[in-house]
Amino acid sequence: MLLSTSALRSGYATGDVLQDVDITVERGEVVGVLGRNGVGKTTLMKTLIGLLPVREGRITFRYEDVSRMTADNRARLGIGYVPQGRGIFPDMTVGDNLRMGGLINSAKQSLDFDLIFGYFPFLKERLAQRGGTLSGGQQAMLAIARALISTPDLLLLDEPSDGVQPSIVQEIGGFIKSLNAEKGLTVLIVEQNIDLMQTVATRAYALDKGRVVAEVERESLLDTERVAEFLAV
Repeated sequence: MLLSTSALRSGYATGDVLQDVDITVERGEVVGVLGRNGVGKTTLMKTLIGLLPVREGRITFRYEDVSRMTADNRARLGIGYVPQGRGIFPDMTVGDNLRMGGLINSAKQSLDFDLIFGYFPFLKERLAQRGGTLSGGQQAMLAIARALISTPDLLLLDEPSDGVQPSIVQEIGGFIKSLNAEKGLTVLIVEQNIDLMQTVATRAYALDKGRVVAEVERESLLDTERVAEFLAV
């Protein structure tokens, strides 16, 4: 088991959002997180990476309790994170954005530019271009590339299709599948785009009101009407 949570509770000043969340992610899996807006999906991702504190329960990564560990130390252990909205540095060049991925995980001795340029060849051509001048889809790819450049064991993706045109969403799905198949990358992905979820995920957890209400296996995940029920507002 690569990642697990046990009776996890987390939230904000207004109160708990996550309510006793139990999930597991095995090495080599692509696991989805489903749910309508406001049910705690982003809160879960922020808690897993360490941007929100654990109030109760436990997070285990590679059999180590990381519940009280800071975000930078979790990154050093091998957790990559791409937030919703991408979070690139718009005034920095593409090259500097990528190098920031190395600073996030300073435990890595070298950065895998060959891996990045193999999956995102356009980035090599635009190393000197400011990140903010890229299209929305290109910025999404840059954000993922920045998280991948230090070769994490687990990648947390929060709504990678948000604001991205359909053709780029298909590309994102393609390289997530390729990275999983060829490099064994483990992924936990929050996503409301049903096509993308069906493309990449082997199974998924459905959240409602901060709780896991269902575990959706691959066969059910391919049932579009069933998945749409979990996304309904």
